[in-house]
Amino acid sequence: MEKWLNTGIQEVIKQYPKVGDILNNFNIGCTTCNPGTCILGDVVGIHNLQPEDEAEMMYQIEKEIYSHREVVKAKVEVNSPQVTEIVYSPPVKELVDEHVLIKRWLALVPKVVEILQDGKRDIWAEVKQGALFCRHYADELHHGKEENILFGLVEQESEIIKIMLDDHVFGRENVALILEAAEEKDAQKAIKHLNAFKDMLTEHIKKEDEILFPWIDRKLSSKQVGQLFTQFSKVNQELADTSLKYKEVLVHLEKAILS
Repeated sequence: MEKWLNTGIQEVIKQYPKVGDILNNFNIGCTTCNPGTCILGDVVGIHNLQPEDEAEMMYQIEKEIYSHREVVKAKVEVNSPQVTEIVYSPPVKELVDEHVLIKRWLALVPKVVEILQDGKRDIWAEVKQGALFCRHYADELHHGKEENILFGLVEQESEIIKIMLDDHVFGRENVALILEAAEEKDAQKAIKHLNAFKDMLTEHIKKEDEILFPWIDRKLSSKQVGQLFTQFSKVNQELADTSLKYKEVLVHLEKAILS
């Protein structure tokens, strides 16, 4: 299996489509992941399945790939209670909490799109404010903590880190185009990039909350958790005005768009 554990997951699924079904059965959604460039071995490690679930999944995958030979399932001893609830360290929980605010803007996007399509209401000020919320709160504050602090504590060449960074770039590009559309009052352009941004960031946040952040937390020492907390606190102090301003902007947007 060594060869396949070091092969990109989409290539594995391309050659053995049923592997995608097996992963889905264990709530690993590689078949719908847009990049799909993580290697199979990393996919298994990052998702942190319970030992018996991982053994069963790998048994099924190996049986599918090596259908011509007998495959023996690895024996697993369970010596401690199983924990399924995700428990984040305090600094990582801070990032998860910031996601909650960002998702409140994403939840407004379908209504914004509906208003733009209808064309009877001037919503350009809200489109611009929403894009600026994404630029300054979601990107400058939140993604800044990830890129400049958190990601530096793990392997920079990890495929999942590369994917997250590519998502950040994609997001910045779309925010810039949304702002352009607001200046031009180009509804179709705004709709295109609002939807692209929403779809990407919704999936991005889910990956971070459920996969990336728990994986990073498992790697952090107590000392590193303390360092993260200190560094995040410094950023929060430096960008306190920005954070407060855009939290207030979000409340205004919810009232204005949903009224």
